[in-house]
Amino acid sequence: MPQQMSERQRRLRARRRRQVRKAEKRRLRNKAAKSQIKTYIRRMDEALAAGNREEALSALRKAESALDKAHERGILHRNTVARRKSRLYHRFQQVFGGVP
Repeated sequence: MPQQMSERQRRLRARRRRQVRKAEKRRLRNKAAKSQIKTYIRRMDEALAAGNREEALSALRKAESALDKAHERGILHRNTVARRKSRLYHRFQQVFGGVP
């Protein structure tokens, strides 16, 4: 015979269900933000390979902005953001030289 759940157990089960739904929403939001960052980085790399300075600079600025927003929203750690931005700028400077 199944045991009766106490009121406390029922509340905890409902809370767990809500937490699962919230976690899934956060996971999808974080995934979208990270995907957007990767897209901007890929566009910059393609522009670098083609030697298109203006397009590379535009993608670099968008990537930088997306990285900063990801940090503000708690998606990426600040050191991760700083490292990625540094690497992006370094790649840009290797191809075109000077500060963007």
